Amino acid sequence: MLNKAMIIGHLGKDPESKTTQAGMSISNFSVATSEKYKDTENTEWHNIVAFGKTAEFCNTYLRKGAKVYVEGKIKTDSWEDQQGNKKYSTKIYADRVQSLGGKSEPIQGEVILGNNNLNTDESIPF
Repeated sequence: MLNKAMIIGHLGKDPESKTTQAGMSISNFSVATSEKYKDTENTEWHNIVAFGKTAEFCNTYLRKGAKVYVEGKIKTDSWEDQQGNKKYSTKIYADRVQSLGGKSEPIQGEVILGNNNLNTDESIPF
């Protein structure tokens, strides 16, 4: 089985930074991707969550408007609200985030979860 998402888009706002009680960094942000068909443009918003060194990279270097490549797993959480209605939230849990530059941050680099090295290679591996 395979659960993998790969997107390139622009950040809708600066990443939201959090830290767990154990001291692990968490980064939450949204990325917009667009498709054009004839005279119509469709924009999708993707909620992204990153942890550890990847989150630290995101919180330090990514800003609203920046173009990014995100690779990770899709996860849908479900819960019941106070009225007993079932609610869902789908997110991409990032394994890899690469800055491709953008309006507010010309920095290019990437962090890959697992090896957590900052790599300034400007190419995208696909």
